[in-house]
Amino acid sequence: MMKKMRKLLILCVLMGISAVAYGQVRNVSGVITSDLDGEPIAEVSVRLKGAIEAVTSDENGQYNIAVPENSSLVLIFTHPDHDTQELAIGGRVIVNVELVNNIRYNQYGRRVNRTPLVVEERDGILMFESADQDYKLWLDLRVQADGSFFFGDTYNDIGNAVAMRRVRMAYKVQLTEKWEAEIDMDFADALADLKDAFLMYTASPRLDIKVGNYKERFSMEQNTSSRWLTFMERPAALRAIAPSRHIGVQFHYHRPYVVAVGGLHFQDVGDYEAVQNRKDNQRDHGWNEGYSLTGKLTFIPYWHEIDRGLHFGLAGSYRTPKTHVSGSRFPSLRYDARSNNNINRKKYLDTNHMLHIDNYILYNLEFAGNYKGLRMQTEYIHSTVNRLDDNEGNPRESETFGGFYIMGSYLLFGGTQLYNNYQGEYTQPINGKPWGDVEVAFRYDFTDLNNQRGDNPDDWGVMGGSGEGFTFAVNYYAPKNIKFSLNYGYLNFDRYANRRGDAVIGYDTAGNPTRNPFAVDPGFGEPGERFHFFALRFQVAF
Repeated sequence: MMKKMRKLLILCVLMGISAVAYGQVRNVSGVITSDLDGEPIAEVSVRLKGAIEAVTSDENGQYNIAVPENSSLVLIFTHPDHDTQELAIGGRVIVNVELVNNIRYNQYGRRVNRTPLVVEERDGILMFESADQDYKLWLDLRVQADGSFFFGDTYNDIGNAVAMRRVRMAYKVQLTEKWEAEIDMDFADALADLKDAFLMYTASPRLDIKVGNYKERFSMEQNTSSRWLTFMERPAALRAIAPSRHIGVQFHYHRPYVVAVGGLHFQDVGDYEAVQNRKDNQRDHGWNEGYSLTGKLTFIPYWHEIDRGLHFGLAGSYRTPKTHVSGSRFPSLRYDARSNNNINRKKYLDTNHMLHIDNYILYNLEFAGNYKGLRMQTEYIHSTVNRLDDNEGNPRESETFGGFYIMGSYLLFGGTQLYNNYQGEYTQPINGKPWGDVEVAFRYDFTDLNNQRGDNPDDWGVMGGSGEGFTFAVNYYAPKNIKFSLNYGYLNFDRYANRRGDAVIGYDTAGNPTRNPFAVDPGFGEPGERFHFFALRFQVAF
């Protein structure tokens, strides 16, 4: 019994000693200095890790804090101009600390905020992003190398060649939760060509406002990124008539089943020559810069899902002539297009510069649908060009132009055609296999730049030519944004598609080559140029 009492007494004594030690508190003090100049730092918050309350260093950088022995024994030093530091104090009572200064200045001498960024690759795209995702910066680089071979019994020789179709470099940034910006340059053809340069503000989850140089929202195919075009070139009618990039302001409203876009636009940024011509015309003639009012409604039926859906679009644009042409006494308008192949630089379809333009009106109708790997798409575009009265006050005839295309494509190995509801267009397809997918496609397009009024040529308006194109495509979508495209095309132009009188379009009654559509003798062969081509593209986007 005595032994048990002795053991119990010893245990109580040990527990008492332990409790006393456990409840002990020691004062830890020290001086906090900066690594920048060794000077003491005032107003540094010092607290125990796991605690809420903190002490603050004085003007001499000194601090004093009570540290219970049963605490974490880790001090946290925090100051807005220095990196936060955690320090295990162990058994020390004097702890001096040197904090790393984190103040940075920009090139203008102004202090800047600093935010650590996470860097990662996302499907081949390099992305820099802050932890709260308010700031993002990513690169959008694109290289397209093309080669084309032409054949057929042509009136005008066409040279085979290879070329860099696009060499694009874009910087895209989300500055804050509300603000985004982009700068996009193309360096193909040994020139620096500014494409997109804009600032966008997200006013609400449904509304954003864009200011700068960018594509007007008018045509589905025209607005689709060249990275994900099904065919190597867009249809001729869209390239001739549909608006592309212009400086302006645009309002974009988006709901799950409808997208409404409207904007006021002016000149394209243009190359050096176009810019100088605009400045000269403004100086010498006092011309107002041309403008356009463009709007579009897109309807996406309720059953649109990731692998199926429908798209209906209606766009319109009121436009006044631009002023970037030199040597003219009036603002002018010109519609022209190459032949569904960028290697062939001949513009068979060409209205030349039309003068005395008051305004011109465009509208575009489009329909598209997809089901899993199958996709169908069509657009019809129309332009009415209204002219000023002549010197006697008599009205001049309006000119009308138009065209359309219809296309279909299919992914052979289980892939899915992907539709972007926000933009109202098709984008990068989802591959059906780990090694990628193969797409086959066909397109027919027709462009009419002729104004044949009645049977008397004297009554006809502008005769810029008409033509049709048949294009077959095979696309291989490899993983990581690599794409190979093979196109076969057949082009058929009428006798008026003579490149503003520069191309031979048949033979006259004496059997001599002629550029005059009214002098052609069909007995020596069908008038108008026609030819075939094979084209191959290697593309990488990263």
